[in-house]
Amino acid sequence: MFGVDFSELMVILVIALIVLGPERLPKVAHTLGMLWGRAQRYINGVKADIARDMAIEEMRQMQQRVQQEASNLEQSVKQVSQNVEQQAREFRSALAQPVPARPAAAAQPRPPEPQQVQLELPSSPDEQKKFPID
Repeated sequence: MFGVDFSELMVILVIALIVLGPERLPKVAHTLGMLWGRAQRYINGVKADIARDMAIEEMRQMQQRVQQEASNLEQSVKQVSQNVEQQAREFRSALAQPVPARPAAAAQPRPPEPQQVQLELPSSPDEQKKFPID
């Protein structure tokens, strides 16, 4: 805003000392200091109120966005559940219809049965020592 140099401040103090006198100057300086402190606290309070109001407004906007996203999500979940229910109904109706008979089993070859493998265990203790299990 405006700058006050040290020399200008000294001129103001000398004029104040001459006008007010040495008896009243400390009281006036004390009063001016108190008023300056009050003004700073008031300005800081107003700044804090403005910042708080801005934060509240941001929270409201965020809440609206979250609610919108939640409603969009809810709609998509409902749509998916309706699709699943429709497919389940179609599946049930397909199961309820009779299945046409297959041709004779002779037309389809049977898969081979699994073979069983038989293991031989060592019969004597000497053979067991050759291949320890433990």
